[in-house]
Amino acid sequence: MRRFASPWILGIAGSVMFAGLGLIAVLAQVPGFLKRQSPKNLENAEPEFTFVRTVYTGRGPWGYYKGWYTDWPKADRQFILGVQRLTNIRIADEGKTIPLTDPEIFRYPFIYAVEAAHMNLTEEEVRALREYLQRGGFFFCDDFWGSAEWEWFRETIERVLPGTNIVEIPTTHEIFHCYYDIPQILQVPNVGNALYNRVTYEQDGYVPHCRGIFNENGRLMVIINWNTDLGDAWEWADLPGYPAKYSTYAYQMGINAIVYAMSH
Repeated sequence: MRRFASPWILGIAGSVMFAGLGLIAVLAQVPGFLKRQSPKNLENAEPEFTFVRTVYTGRGPWGYYKGWYTDWPKADRQFILGVQRLTNIRIADEGKTIPLTDPEIFRYPFIYAVEAAHMNLTEEEVRALREYLQRGGFFFCDDFWGSAEWEWFRETIERVLPGTNIVEIPTTHEIFHCYYDIPQILQVPNVGNALYNRVTYEQDGYVPHCRGIFNENGRLMVIINWNTDLGDAWEWADLPGYPAKYSTYAYQMGINAIVYAMSH
């Protein structure tokens, strides 16, 4: 009990003032949250990871409510806070939004796409994403629902990787165990359903899936979170009443994916 004496409590209080009481309260429920600290010699080190959200050509015009910008920038900022508090990864304080066609994207091992079914990629974007994946990049796809959106996504990713084989990722795979042990795939609903409705699905997306695309050497290149909305759980983790089970799962999946991407 001594480790929770007054100086430690005061330190936590300072973090609460910065990050928001709700987010800290939620993240504190994750095992080990309060125990993780950066080694003294790494506190001022350069970041080793930057969270990158891809900017892609979408099916609707700018301002259409489903596109690369859904949940941005709050979801990204709160996910970064979680990585800082839950791990020793030296993550940059600010994320980046980078177009698929920008050569800068090759500097980063992990890229995120929200509303992945709403990608309507140009040929230049298709070639750039293909090269990124073939060079060793990792593509994290999130937040699309139902059979119609699945077909839209499948058509797009098959343009990127012709003849690709999309498979269910078994929960025995290391992506579920490389940092946190995640025993099952959870359906994370949008914030409205999480707070006010009894259903967690949208459209006909009743069952959550975690699918993947592997290269010829068995490296996971693309993780596909379908019929679930991890970004919403990051964005609303600080909202009073938001269920901790959703934010916990979403942070754990995101962190595991980062660890996998950085080590493969």
